[in-house]
Amino acid sequence: MTLDGTTIQIFANIGSVDNIGAVLLNDAGGIGLFRSEFLYLENNDYPTEEEQFKVYKRVLESMAPKKVIIRTLDIGADKQADYFHLEKEENPALGLRAIRLCLDRPEIFRVQLRALYRASVYGKLGIMFPMITSVSEMEEILALCNQVKQELTADGIAYADHVELGIMIETPAAAIISDQLAPMVDFFSVGTNDLTQYTLACDRQNAKLERYCDTHHEAILRLIEMAAQNAHAHGTWIGICGELAADTSLTETFLRLGIDELSVSPPFVLRVRDAVRKIDLSKVSS
Repeated sequence: MTLDGTTIQIFANIGSVDNIGAVLLNDAGGIGLFRSEFLYLENNDYPTEEEQFKVYKRVLESMAPKKVIIRTLDIGADKQADYFHLEKEENPALGLRAIRLCLDRPEIFRVQLRALYRASVYGKLGIMFPMITSVSEMEEILALCNQVKQELTADGIAYADHVELGIMIETPAAAIISDQLAPMVDFFSVGTNDLTQYTLACDRQNAKLERYCDTHHEAILRLIEMAAQNAHAHGTWIGICGELAADTSLTETFLRLGIDELSVSPPFVLRVRDAVRKIDLSKVSS
């Protein structure tokens, strides 16, 4: 809580169930980003619904009653699994990756969604979709979610009455049309790593471009502010789960832009919490 009484959620990012201990040790308020692609990257074949269900159930039970936000499959670009047989692309960061791959291969996406909804009864689940650029994508995603819930109901399988659905704001397109996307979901989470890459036209895998990848660039902050304003206008909360969330030189800026939650690597939780507690949003910033 800030000095003026504003509550900010401080969550943790993890890439495996093995990281749950670090989340609990550092007393995070929940998990703001659980990278589900590790299930695919560590296997030689597509993980089954049952395999995924057991992992999601474990993390939800371990964190209950705290919230766990699981990001759906983000394969492609720098994350490759041979059995997906993805074609070589000239610009993989701009190619068939993340939600684009899921919508291109809905049979894989449906398996993950079934596992997630089945696990939802064991804790407080949020599902987050990466690499969104359009309203039509969200319409397709929501239709698939409804289909999966109907299938589970028909099969007599329980799922939570309400599972929060969210969008990663990691493309300029998503930020610019955030007024249209906000009414469709419960939350936004800003992925600053890709948002920086796409906004500044800088390949984040290219070390020679480091000087141009200015994470404090005014354009990045304006896009975040736009997304925050549009989120709140529609009753949607917004967080940041990219590496920039741990940059305490920007913590006050983020809070003044309207950010409700910061999700960081477990070792940074207490540092960011300490920074938040020293901020007074009632005072005009200098």
